[in-house]
Amino acid sequence: MDRRQFLTASAAVGLAALDLPDAEAVTRRANRPGPVAVGMGEVTAVRTMTTTLGDAASELGGGHARHLAVRYLTIDVKRWLDGRYTDKVGRELFAATSELVHLIGWMARDEGNQGLSQQYHLYSYRLAAEAGENELAATALRGLADQAIDLGHIPTAVRLAEACEQRGRKLTNPKALAYYRNTFARAAAADGDRTTAAKLLTFAQTAIEHAPARPGQSWASHYSHGRWAHEAGMIHAQMGSLAAAEEHLHLALDIHGLDRKRTRAIVLADLGHVQLKRGNIAQALATWSEFLDCADGVQSIRINDGLTNIAARLPGIPDSPAAAELGERIAIRA
Repeated sequence: MDRRQFLTASAAVGLAALDLPDAEAVTRRANRPGPVAVGMGEVTAVRTMTTTLGDAASELGGGHARHLAVRYLTIDVKRWLDGRYTDKVGRELFAATSELVHLIGWMARDEGNQGLSQQYHLYSYRLAAEAGENELAATALRGLADQAIDLGHIPTAVRLAEACEQRGRKLTNPKALAYYRNTFARAAAADGDRTTAAKLLTFAQTAIEHAPARPGQSWASHYSHGRWAHEAGMIHAQMGSLAAAEEHLHLALDIHGLDRKRTRAIVLADLGHVQLKRGNIAQALATWSEFLDCADGVQSIRINDGLTNIAARLPGIPDSPAAAELGERIAIRA
């Protein structure tokens, strides 16, 4: 699905449709005859597999393991969804499946398949809402909003991000609050609304400062201080505050740390761009060289976009052996 088709699909779905889940879906399925008896062991299995597959994708990119996640969903998890279970187990199973489906949507997006990613995020939202899991539903909306921002559909992104943040207000999880508020800030900044973006950035910072360092169980609970710093830095860059942007990106890399190859590489690419805009050419080239080292073996459209963006800027740096060497390294990788 291309950009135009994504916009059409977003308009067709609408937030009104997202807010009308089938609240009785789990109840109707519970205690019915089914070929397989399902308990909390199966629910735990889904969550364990989601964590394992998510760890691999975070390290090496969504292109490495999506087919494994889809196979697990369509063969094993589908059999359990069609099985027999109590209402309590059913709600936990729907919630766990929502997390797995959200992961597959993230993987599809990281491969560059925007339309497929959107469909998975919508399905994740429906499962979460049917299970009564407010945080998972907000996280699915967050995924749709973030995707719309990247594709340039800013009015749609603002509406989705606002709906995500409003749903997230009901939660007590500080990482989730920071996650959703930074997304809304990013959408507002892209829309040119600096006042709203700055206010939400402050709210997000307050939330993350009260968050535990260790990740929790849910998707939003894995939103780290490093990821917050990266996103905050890029929001500052969008608003033209380049010094604040560079400070936050260094914070993400040096103080909070980013231990995933894919994530660290993306931050390095962004940091190099900010340094170049600030006129620090030597620093930018050194940062991009480190980006290439870190990106080796990672399959992600974000990495590919980073390579393309860097290559487009190198011709504007004349008489630089370091820039020429960087260009050769990028050409070899391509």
